[in-house]
Amino acid sequence: MTSKALNHVLHPYINYTNLRSLILISIVFLLRSLEHKLELVPMASNLDKGLIVSFGEMLIDFVPTQSGVSLAESPGFLKAPGGAPANVAIAVTRLGGRAAFVGKLGDDEFGHMLAGILRENGVEDKGINFDKGARTALAFVTLRADGDREFMFYRNPSADMLLRPDELNLELIRSAKVFHYGSISLITEPCRSAHLKAMEVAKEAGALLSYDPNLREPLWSSPEEARTQIMSIWDKAEIIKLLLVTLGEKGCRYYTKGFHGSVEAFDVNAVDTTGAGDSFIGAFLSQIVDDQTVIEEEERLRKVLRFANACGAITTTKKGAIPALPSECDALSLLKDK
Repeated sequence: MTSKALNHVLHPYINYTNLRSLILISIVFLLRSLEHKLELVPMASNLDKGLIVSFGEMLIDFVPTQSGVSLAESPGFLKAPGGAPANVAIAVTRLGGRAAFVGKLGDDEFGHMLAGILRENGVEDKGINFDKGARTALAFVTLRADGDREFMFYRNPSADMLLRPDELNLELIRSAKVFHYGSISLITEPCRSAHLKAMEVAKEAGALLSYDPNLREPLWSSPEEARTQIMSIWDKAEIIKLLLVTLGEKGCRYYTKGFHGSVEAFDVNAVDTTGAGDSFIGAFLSQIVDDQTVIEEEERLRKVLRFANACGAITTTKKGAIPALPSECDALSLLKDK
């Protein structure tokens, strides 16, 4: 029977378009039935997981299409979202965790694009502000032949530098189980004061503080100023990335009050190391946010660090930071293969 004839027989009770809809609905019900029979239960919502709030900068990385050449010699660039705190937030959600970003973007096309990328990746955006008078920061990245990189920044000033304490979403910050931040937001006022205020509020609310010094020397007025400001908040954090030292192709080292050691790396074909450290710390925080006793037991800590190493390694296999951040399945697959 042709579709026209079928439609005529069923009319006026149902038309052909509705019949197709009913068939699709039946298929959905069948698949749901099979989910229960095969125990393919969908993942539970992540709303019951602890929130990781990441504070600081988000920007556009321009990554050269060819490695091993200078910026001037590069034939072209790939536009990629970046900024260490934003990378960490997306690394967490990519792995199934909960994260929010607190920072300031330019009220321009790049700024709204970046905010959209955070939302698309499941990062809560209630802590984002927009500045009408300053642009979103840009960074041009030089990729060496070994995949390592150097940066040239455009921020004179950029919007992230202009975040004020009175613009902070304090309710969001108080809801954090982990509050993560870097050091770039300490470079200049008013962002430095906003940073210190956010840390204070998070600490008073009981959050674990996580600090990635993430030195970008060209952004500081001098090496001495960088050291002074970076060290000024050193004793405030429970977790400092330098006490979880990432060593690239050599893995990582860990130092706690009770023990220390190292965890081996994964052998991958590194293309671009941008964001690998952020992927590592995001993976680490996602594993401890709901059970911080992990860092007190060496065997459990080593398992978490091996997972974090896997995430960092995977991130080096593609160009750009955020596009390369792995899912939990990606990380578990690499762990299984090794």
